[in-house]
Amino acid sequence: EVQLQASGGGLAQVGGSLSLSCAFSGGTFDQYVVGWFRQAPGKEREAVAGIRIGPNTTYYADSVKDRFTLSSDTVKNTVYLHLRSLKPVDTAVYTCAASWDFFTSASQAMEIMSSRAPHWGRGTQVTVSS
Repeated sequence: EVQLQASGGGLAQVGGSLSLSCAFSGGTFDQYVVGWFRQAPGKEREAVAGIRIGPNTTYYADSVKDRFTLSSDTVKNTVYLHLRSLKPVDTAVYTCAASWDFFTSASQAMEIMSSRAPHWGRGTQVTVSS
């Protein structure tokens, strides 16, 4: 069974940086899509960034483009999300999710996974203070 272990997060100041990790186990890593989603209090879940491990293609929400960067380590079976130039609006619980990759694009994957991803990790809090 696929399991995801999210870690990282914490408190940062405006303009600061944080890194999140999502460790994947229980499946063939390069056959999956791993995505990061976030949810702020009172708001709907938002797809932040995702990566199709095999093709190594990525998706970023417009709100985080040029500030957040995904990377994957196929030896450690881990996906990293590096958050830079943080803003108060980035404050949310961040969660990683995974799905077997039957998608045609990373953006399609994230759209569908937002509500239908079969595997979810625990959330990790990111708080950006001004």
